[in-house]
Amino acid sequence: MKKLFAYVLVAAGTVSAWAQAPQAPEIAARHYILMDLTSNQVLAEREADVATDPASLTKLMTAYVVFTALREKKLTLEQTLNVSKRAWEERKGDPSLMFIDTTMTPKVDELLRGMIIQSGNDASVALAEGVAGSVESFVGMMNRQAQAWGLKNTSFKNVTGMTEPGHRTSARDIAVVASHVIRDFPEYYPYYSVRSYTYNKIKQDNRNLLLGRDPSVDGMKTGYTDAAGYCLVASAARDMPNGKRRLLSVVMGTNSRDARATESQKLLNWGYSAWDAVRLFEEGKPIATPEVWKGTTREAKLGAAGAVYVTLPKGEGDKLQTKVERTDPLVAPLTKNQRVGTLKVSTAAGAPLAEVPLVVLEPVDQAGLLGRAWDALRLWIK
Repeated sequence: MKKLFAYVLVAAGTVSAWAQAPQAPEIAARHYILMDLTSNQVLAEREADVATDPASLTKLMTAYVVFTALREKKLTLEQTLNVSKRAWEERKGDPSLMFIDTTMTPKVDELLRGMIIQSGNDASVALAEGVAGSVESFVGMMNRQAQAWGLKNTSFKNVTGMTEPGHRTSARDIAVVASHVIRDFPEYYPYYSVRSYTYNKIKQDNRNLLLGRDPSVDGMKTGYTDAAGYCLVASAARDMPNGKRRLLSVVMGTNSRDARATESQKLLNWGYSAWDAVRLFEEGKPIATPEVWKGTTREAKLGAAGAVYVTLPKGEGDKLQTKVERTDPLVAPLTKNQRVGTLKVSTAAGAPLAEVPLVVLEPVDQAGLLGRAWDALRLWIK
């Protein structure tokens, strides 16, 4: 069963809210960001909002749009697609390729493996044309998705990540795209952990070196162009006392394949060793039980949509404050998952850390005519 976590709205400057925030290691990259996806908090960053060339990290959004088409049944994994001349011509300049040609009809599953594991530009074009009819239409879908997520530093011009004027994104925006792939499509995320893939008798290794170095790393995507430097999005899930904890790092603009892996590993190790993810509330457990008016029951069970985690420096777990702000009075009917307030988390000194939507865990039906009339009178007197 897919694990459910409450969506935490993290306050700006969360890391600086701690007087003794852990010092991030020195990272030899132009841009980077480290996120704890368990709590949805940023642990470290540098120039994460600077728009830059994303290289093949672009293919994270390409994949997301294809996964959406699969979910909407616009195509299937077993469906075959024609390879256009445009897809075949991606081999000009010797970029990353799956090595398909116009005589082939690969399956969508094969093209996804070619795009994700082999980083094939030709596979990316074939998938885009298969979903949208043309690369241009598909790029429009990518940009509309970016806008829907509020990615202000992102503008896609192609589906491959080849350098092109106006094709830009940022480390933070890439982290948002990657986190959506992980959370929205867990059924397809395993593609990113595959170490190698053979198509047309050509075997190619996944360029993510961390897949062979760190058993907790199970994704995600590499990229390289002269303009972008060497880039890597790395995702790791490690068993911790509070359960599995997933970190996501985005490192952009390093100087070699080995450097992007080494710097990403530094960030991940630091994130696990210097920070704890503390579970404040368990899934399905009430956080508050206020009085309900005009309902068939006298109390409402209010909580978060899932388990609530907050990431904080090691040893700071006993220095948190929580405060519930909610609608008052609560008047039936109340529907399950109806939002009626906010759980606010702060440090002992009052610095805000996170906000969690407070929802109704169990529905409360409206009382009968007499019950409603009596509570109406009580409310009027109150």
